Amino acid sequence: MRDDTAIVLDFLPRGKSGYRKPEALAQVIGEKYFSLLEVIIKADQIVKQGDPVYIGDNERKEVDHIKRRIKINELTTFARSELPFMIEKMVKENQDRFIQVFNTAQPISTRQHQLELMPGVGKKHMWDIIKERKKSPFKDFEDLHIRVKLLPDPQQMIVKRILEELEDDNIRFRLFVSGPPKRF
Repeated sequence: MRDDTAIVLDFLPRGKSGYRKPEALAQVIGEKYFSLLEVIIKADQIVKQGDPVYIGDNERKEVDHIKRRIKINELTTFARSELPFMIEKMVKENQDRFIQVFNTAQPISTRQHQLELMPGVGKKHMWDIIKERKKSPFKDFEDLHIRVKLLPDPQQMIVKRILEELEDDNIRFRLFVSGPPKRF
């Protein structure tokens, strides 16, 4: 599970203090799997917060190489403050992808369902969602919110779940975020 494109959270033109070699560094979040990465920006390039950058295997325009995967607590203060807003924007722009979670979620075990992993969804909301999606798939977040009474804002539920998955390395089931970085 690798991202091909990432969004810049913070750009440090001289890198982090304490690094031996000063090099342009950006902290980014992957568009698909929400991987948090530090990438080295090519010497002749400048990126700004919110810019998409290609980090895939083909030739990269702005990024020289991926330095490492990082945890949420390794983000700069600015990147950490921008993270919820950036995730919210990404969820809003890719609503079709995220509404499919509600349309296709399945049981995890005999006692737990994927829908129950969403903040604010208990057994009652889970059964209401399942009953409504049998009638017809949800078209968007508004459709879900209208058809399932008293359901919290679906977009914010997804944003909260993504943040939970980023913050907790020991989370058992992941819906959106690739696993934590490996430390050797």
